[in-house]
Amino acid sequence: MLVHAGKLQPKAAEDLMRQAREKKTSFVNSVIAAGLVSPVDLAHTLSTALAVPLLDLNAMDVQRMPQNIIDNKLAQQYQVVVLGRRGSRLFIGGADPTDQDVVERIKFATQLTPEWVIVEHDKLTKLLAGASSSASEALETITGGDFDFDIAEEESAPQETAAELADVEDAPVVRFLQKMLVDAINLRASDLHFEPYEFHYRVRFRVDGELREITQPPIAIKDKLASRIKVLSRLDIAERRVPQDGRMKLKFGAKAIDFRISTLPTLFGEKIVIRILDPSSAKLGIDALGYEKIEKERLLAAISRPYGMVLVTGPTGSGKTVSLYTCLNILNQPGVNISTVEDPAEINLPGINQVNVNDKAGLSFSAALKSFLRQDPDIIMVGEIRDLETADIAIKAAQTGHMVMSTLHTNDAPKTLTRLLNMGVAPFNIASSVLLITAQRLVRRLCENCKAPAEYPREALLRAGFKEEELDGSWKQYRAVGCNSCNSGYRGRVGLYQVMPITEAIQRIILAEGTAMDIAAQAQAEGVRDLRQFGLVKVRSGVTTLEEVLAATNE
Repeated sequence: MLVHAGKLQPKAAEDLMRQAREKKTSFVNSVIAAGLVSPVDLAHTLSTALAVPLLDLNAMDVQRMPQNIIDNKLAQQYQVVVLGRRGSRLFIGGADPTDQDVVERIKFATQLTPEWVIVEHDKLTKLLAGASSSASEALETITGGDFDFDIAEEESAPQETAAELADVEDAPVVRFLQKMLVDAINLRASDLHFEPYEFHYRVRFRVDGELREITQPPIAIKDKLASRIKVLSRLDIAERRVPQDGRMKLKFGAKAIDFRISTLPTLFGEKIVIRILDPSSAKLGIDALGYEKIEKERLLAAISRPYGMVLVTGPTGSGKTVSLYTCLNILNQPGVNISTVEDPAEINLPGINQVNVNDKAGLSFSAALKSFLRQDPDIIMVGEIRDLETADIAIKAAQTGHMVMSTLHTNDAPKTLTRLLNMGVAPFNIASSVLLITAQRLVRRLCENCKAPAEYPREALLRAGFKEEELDGSWKQYRAVGCNSCNSGYRGRVGLYQVMPITEAIQRIILAEGTAMDIAAQAQAEGVRDLRQFGLVKVRSGVTTLEEVLAATNE
């Protein structure tokens, strides 16, 4: 057939036939091994000559294909895959439909009538390689190494049955979880997402603010993996109907890293997100965060005042907590009493009294703040001002001789003041207590190894906010390229900051109940750069790209 179709020379065909007899293998296997005919040509030729259907395996949904009809070893031995079943007919895919021995074996094993469908050999091999191992075997291939989890002794997971414990201690699942955590730390990821779907299970890491799919382990492990994570974080492994939150710790060499766990029941199982809490991020120092000289001086001047309020604003994931921790580290001296209330305390800082909010027990932000004021504090940090009661107590603390730091979810610094007004805080209280507001965003930092010069259109630069005199060619423009040591041309992140001190002029606008636009105009007149202007400074210095700044400040 192959010779007649012009795919193989007669001499080559005779040689292959002789080799097949000597090795006691089929002629088709010899052709494939020799590589003289491509898998596509072989499949098409056989399909046409034998009038047997041809199927592209790439078009098949592997998860919907029948499982466990024929033994896995048999499928591997004869290089066949079950495509479907209709009544007593079993449709099997293979590259060699002339092999009658396979048909007889499958017929005997299944008591069904096999019918051939031709598939391309390379796609079949790939499919069988993926299906060859069980969930445990598949995990074994991607895991390895010894790790040490630190599980607190005082609390154990409640009421585990013997069967559940046996599942939880499933060794490949244990190693798989450990490998994922170590890989995430090595990739500098901030979060791990374990996500179950109807026909597949995927693991994604958030690296430099972007989610990346890392692997798709077998879906069979989803419950065992969830149970393992719950045991380590001291959650109830029997409870799968409601969200749960917990923590665990991994000893990574000499270093201990905390993880915050959140479980969420979804349609097809529990989605689990693990936040990596690296204590070293709080000790980066203010320069590493990306503050420019003038913004840094304004912030340090405000936090070194004896009393008043400093607010850090921005959306979730914009680095507010790390900025606050950095300020606290600067102020953390033996002669200073610092207390913080957070939901939850993400990073443990020695020398600082940290309190976790516990709504079930009645320990809210406002209750903790009231207690702090009787604890002789110098500096108080409130994780977030969410309501009028917390805002009122925080402002009173700032007015009575304490330095108060907190966060709010607002878009920029001027809008923070109107947000406090909308909460119900009196204008004179805001004007007399708030010293400084800083708004921030995070953008990806260009990789120093592979960044390349770029030329942006002049109109695009002007539209972004550059002035005519700044486009004099005195600075270089860069673009992301990508190399082995970075993520798509970026490595790490840098902050964009709008640092707005509350001056007398801004206080007068607040007392007159002016709008955020009035405050923003006054701040601009006083030389306060907004987030876009600060971002353009980072573009000029080659730290990030214009695309990153535009995406982060597109309001």
